[in-house]
Amino acid sequence: MPPLRIPVHYDFASTICYVAHRVMERMTPTLEELELELCWTPLDLAALCGYPRGAEVPEARRANALRVAEELRVPLRAPGLWLDSREAAAAAIAAETTRGEASWRERVFSAVFEEGRGDLDADTVRSLAGDLGRDLADADLASGREELLRRTEQAARAQVTGVPTFMLGSWPFGGIQQEDTMRHILTRYSRKARAGQLS
Repeated sequence: MPPLRIPVHYDFASTICYVAHRVMERMTPTLEELELELCWTPLDLAALCGYPRGAEVPEARRANALRVAEELRVPLRAPGLWLDSREAAAAAIAAETTRGEASWRERVFSAVFEEGRGDLDADTVRSLAGDLGRDLADADLASGREELLRRTEQAARAQVTGVPTFMLGSWPFGGIQQEDTMRHILTRYSRKARAGQLS
């Protein structure tokens, strides 16, 4: 039986998304056991929720993200500003056609939340691509930006209101939890999906 595919909406600017990236990386054996495949798909949270690009992250929001990271044992360096992640997201979408999405997602997340890169502008994105031996064509990035807009609009119609959001069938499950909780949720979803019990 082929694995069940679970879309995961994310934004490179989101600290909680980086935490989810690391937690789900640790849960790879669980995903394999349940025969689930996460399909990470970027969206533009600033467009979805009206976050001002380049603005300072409110202290309460930043403190909450750091609390979640600590509880889930994910060390990180959280940016003080809400980064404009559109170029990095467009490159992620372009990388899907060459099966390079996972390595690109890892490179960008590690650059922002481990190395402390404070910008994801076009020059930074091209530099990160160079780290992976990739050459980003202008046409691919333009196409990726158009697709990012489409995915963001599609996510809004699916009642996605934040990131990360795991699409469990038509149910948008937002956020990231402790691994035992995630295992319980994913196990229940897997059983119901395979039994045809999801509405």
